[in-house]
Amino acid sequence: MISKDKLKNSSIKEIIEEYPYTESFFEDQKLAVDDKEKTLKEIFSELTIEEMEDVVFDLDQFADSLSSHIRNMQEFLGENDSIVAKLSILAGNNKDGEKENYEKLDIHSGEIISIVGPTGSGKSRLLADIEWTAQGDTPTERQILINDEVPDKKWRFTGGKKLVAQLSQNMNFVMDLSVIEFLNLHAESRLIDNQAEVVERIFREANKLAGEQFGREAQITSLSGGQSRALMIADTAILSSSPIILIDEIENAGIDREKALELLVGEEKIVLMATHDPILALMGDKRIIINNGGIKDIIDTTAEEKELMQELKVLDKVLTDLRDDLRYGKNLSRISEELAEIKSA
Repeated sequence: MISKDKLKNSSIKEIIEEYPYTESFFEDQKLAVDDKEKTLKEIFSELTIEEMEDVVFDLDQFADSLSSHIRNMQEFLGENDSIVAKLSILAGNNKDGEKENYEKLDIHSGEIISIVGPTGSGKSRLLADIEWTAQGDTPTERQILINDEVPDKKWRFTGGKKLVAQLSQNMNFVMDLSVIEFLNLHAESRLIDNQAEVVERIFREANKLAGEQFGREAQITSLSGGQSRALMIADTAILSSSPIILIDEIENAGIDREKALELLVGEEKIVLMATHDPILALMGDKRIIINNGGIKDIIDTTAEEKELMQELKVLDKVLTDLRDDLRYGKNLSRISEELAEIKSA
């Protein structure tokens, strides 16, 4: 919510710094702003009768109009969609109609939540409830709150308002563009000022995630599954306005999973991921246990489990090296030596 009192008592410089698109608004309103260090209230108190006639509005009306302009621009740019400090999931029912084994789960910006359970247990249903901000109107009867309030309907029914970005295991591009053309097109749609810098950062981070490097001029339709996934994760983390990221089985995407999660969380996103991978499950701050269509338990990841995760990473690296050596026709004796060292440790 934009405070009109705050606008009145803020300097023109402060307003423009926080909302750059207001500079043209001041020009259009023909408000004489010789000293941008002055507040709106000070400027209006010093206006002559002739200047007041040019401005038309009094201070309250001007603040109303300015506030409306800011809201409209935020709506257009998708800035409102990113103001999510907390996502709450209120209990629903499992497939047998029994109440889930919790009351309310609060997830805060910057947290990673893993969702685990057998195949067909209901992990994807939970992701769908969050994506559609369910209000007791899905098979589970769960309710989703944003910042402790019922979400605005625009997030449910308007395609342009994306509260949630979903990254599925299989990603296919339909536009035949180069990587750099695709990133520039997305950046232009966001009307960002430092486009070249942001595009370069996305490209750089995507190549850090990808198992195999790709170039700026590579056609996005020719990227491998892992490269496509790496590009979209970097793009979503850095450029997308969606504050909630849902990931379905990232483990088989051919990317650096740990770096991907660090990048997403570093941009203050809420991340929920359905996974069968024990390392990814333990990367979460909490893990939701799904069974028979319902949330059976919510477990905080302990310090001991984090230590276990480090050991699992060592084993995972051995398996990754083994796969790479097999792909490139290398001798596997080195892997045998590594396994022997792990057994003796």
